[in-house]
Amino acid sequence: MAPSHFGKQQLFRHLHGFYSWPGGFVENVPTPVNYDLTKNYLDLVVTYTSVILLLSRIEDRKALIGMYNSAHEMIQGSGDPSYARLAQMVLEYDTPLKKLTEEFGPQTKAVSSALLSLHFLFVRRNQSAEQWRSDQLLSLISNSATMLSPASSDVMACEYLSLEVIERWILIGFLLCHGCLSSNPQCLELWKLGLQGSLYISLIRDDALQLHRVTEEFFGRLKGYGKQAADVKECKEHAVAHSGQLHRNRRAFLRNAVRELEALLSHQPGLLGPRALCVFVALSLCRDEVNWLVRHAEHVTKTKTPEDYAGSHIAELLFLMEQLRTLVHRHGPVIQRYHVQYLARFDALLLSDIIQNLTVCPEEESIVMSSFVSTLSSLTLKQATQEKFNFSGLCLDWFRLQAYTSVSKAPMQLHESPDVGRVMNLIMFHSKMLDSLEELVVETSDLSAFCFYVRPFEKLFALTMEEPAMLRFTIVFPLVCISPPEELQPGLCNSFLEEIAKQAANCIMEHVAPSLSPGKLLPKHCASTISKAQNKKAQKQPPKKGEPERDKPGAESQRKDRIVVSNMDKLHQVLSELSLSINHVPSFTVFKHMVTPSEYLSSYLETQLNRSFVWMASYNQATQAIARPSEVLAGLCSYLAFIQSLGQFTCVDSSRIICNVLLQQTQPLDSSGEQTLTTIYTNWYLEVLLRQASTGAIVLSPAMQAFISVPREGKQSFSAEEFSDISKMRALADDNLMLTCKSADNVLKRMTIIGEILSFRSMAQSGLLRWVTLSIFELAIAAGIPWHIDPALVTALSNLKTDSSSPEEEYKSACLLLVFVAVSLPLLASDPFSVYSIEMDGYSNNIHCLAKAIIHVSAALFTIHSKNIETHLKEFLLVRGCGQVSFHTAGLCARAARGEGSGAFYPRPWALQGPS
Repeated sequence: MAPSHFGKQQLFRHLHGFYSWPGGFVENVPTPVNYDLTKNYLDLVVTYTSVILLLSRIEDRKALIGMYNSAHEMIQGSGDPSYARLAQMVLEYDTPLKKLTEEFGPQTKAVSSALLSLHFLFVRRNQSAEQWRSDQLLSLISNSATMLSPASSDVMACEYLSLEVIERWILIGFLLCHGCLSSNPQCLELWKLGLQGSLYISLIRDDALQLHRVTEEFFGRLKGYGKQAADVKECKEHAVAHSGQLHRNRRAFLRNAVRELEALLSHQPGLLGPRALCVFVALSLCRDEVNWLVRHAEHVTKTKTPEDYAGSHIAELLFLMEQLRTLVHRHGPVIQRYHVQYLARFDALLLSDIIQNLTVCPEEESIVMSSFVSTLSSLTLKQATQEKFNFSGLCLDWFRLQAYTSVSKAPMQLHESPDVGRVMNLIMFHSKMLDSLEELVVETSDLSAFCFYVRPFEKLFALTMEEPAMLRFTIVFPLVCISPPEELQPGLCNSFLEEIAKQAANCIMEHVAPSLSPGKLLPKHCASTISKAQNKKAQKQPPKKGEPERDKPGAESQRKDRIVVSNMDKLHQVLSELSLSINHVPSFTVFKHMVTPSEYLSSYLETQLNRSFVWMASYNQATQAIARPSEVLAGLCSYLAFIQSLGQFTCVDSSRIICNVLLQQTQPLDSSGEQTLTTIYTNWYLEVLLRQASTGAIVLSPAMQAFISVPREGKQSFSAEEFSDISKMRALADDNLMLTCKSADNVLKRMTIIGEILSFRSMAQSGLLRWVTLSIFELAIAAGIPWHIDPALVTALSNLKTDSSSPEEEYKSACLLLVFVAVSLPLLASDPFSVYSIEMDGYSNNIHCLAKAIIHVSAALFTIHSKNIETHLKEFLLVRGCGQVSFHTAGLCARAARGEGSGAFYPRPWALQGPS
């Protein structure tokens, strides 16, 4: 803290001595002549006053200074030598305005003369929108004959000087030097004009000063200032009533004028050479209006005209500013080539003529100005492409010359030779076009105020998102975050882009929803129409008024008049506007973070698509109802077809989005941790369809290649064939969902259930068969190729092995298992549900699935033990045949009485499904 404190002490000491110097060091500081000196002088006055006013707002300033001195004593062993002076200064500024006016008393003449030199400029710049419009401000086509003429002015730098800065100079300057208000009518007039423009002026960052209240209270304590206090009150009432509308109209004018200027310069960038001044004037005016709106939107909370402080169209103004900045950056070489020739071929010659015509020119000043001419004359066009210009020495010499010629008793008075000042100001502007172009862009279009007015910034963004015509300009809010190097901005930029991407993704989802309308034509949706037709034939009473009338499919496409805007038209417009916004820039950097707007949209689209696909399944966990795979496939195709067409609107990679989403849908959980279609359908087929198959409510029909529901009394079951026929299995294959159905293999409780699961698995894999063909053993099953060895079943059985058991014992157990199954098979004949159905080509209790279970379990077991599968299956058939003969005599008569055949025990099904 010590070096910082020492620097502040020295600064305050020098400033105090400077402002206490009677008469000051300047005699004449007219702005049009010595612009740099006057501007820096007034900036110094206003900055010093702002710091003192902010210091007076710190309630604990005395405690902080005491803590600093104590810390200094603990570290250094003694107190700060300047502590007494610092404490005295803090005590003196308990009433800051009183102390400041006393200090600035000797500076009244210098300050008032500098401010009065701004009178003509402030009156000309501080006009209404109607006056700007009548003057054709910023219009290059109002007089096309002079379009290529270089922009010139006697007060070149003052043309793009911030009106907000001038207003702050006037208001704070006359507040400090208020004595001239009663003695000089021009000062009073200029002061009153400044009071009528704003309710708040900026001190530093987001600290604002309510000048009317502060000034009125200050003048109220002074004797003889009753008239000035009344003037303040009158100006405040005028500002409250008219300033909001004045600035609102200005913003509306600037949107149109700058839009025209930007369009013309984009089409003809060569105009940036002679008309570069128009760009900086436009940027300065726009920046002033934006800052005024943000400052007053934060502090003006109660007003009769809230629309004056809303600014729902401010995004377009910000966007146009960004476009002008981009034009200057992109076509900087055009501006440089033009002005390097202008300086060498015009400015140097003009300055040389003026120097020669001076009546009084001391030797030292003559040497300095002659160096100006030689520096400018040596410029060549080749330097514009080969060298980097640096006119800092020229600018410093000119600043010194202004200081030398502005003091009293100087041999050469600059105000007596105004042509020198005007030409040098012109040269300074042209030199900035070569070496300080970026600095000038920042000076005229800096929007760092948004960094500190976060809440108004977010409100303006929210208003823009609610205005359909402004959606194309929403990208400017993240781009504004580029300007200030603040750590806050990456988060703010991120929130803006997320909101834009979220609304665009929602619009896309709403846009694709009507493509699902063909699903309304399904037979299950015609029940209400049939019921209505039957009621009409039976002449029954119409439904109650509370029941809404349902639109027929296709009603949304009927339109008698094209002027009528449908919901799809609105969605299309919103999507187009947001796409223009997202496509404006491919990427940009905010606080060392690379930001890509299209990636935000891609991320939100993936999330929305995942949720939409799951929503299409219409899964109800309570009722176990679910949509058929073919219906989901139709909706999925509609979504994907529209996503593929997004390439016409946005720069998102639609193919990558589709691949990512479909790949996530083949996993148990998506990137958000939510269930996918694969998980939902896998669980449904396992817990609902196959579980009912194990209870006999659903039967596998080899003839129909589907599971079929068996109607039972008192139980209303779903139609299993609608979810398991070959078309539904192919729909699952198209959805890439059956690849993870191997999770069903964990249900290895009974041989019949295993057979049912494997049969369902075969049907699911048959849907893949027409899409891919692989010959590799491990990939064959996953690709849908029939194979007598199931890798998943082999893995599951291998995991059941224990470390204590020997391979020989496990092999014997496998053989005994087959013997046990073979001997037990004839017992199924006593099951009352073992009834063969010719239509289904199967049995009611699904015992025909045993063949597949026995074959695959045997193949898996003997693959693990590296034994011959065919040999063991032949032994199984031999044991089974002996068991059937011994059981045949006891059960033949009973089975014949029930009308049952013995096909369940005929070896042919095993032979057909066994390994070749």
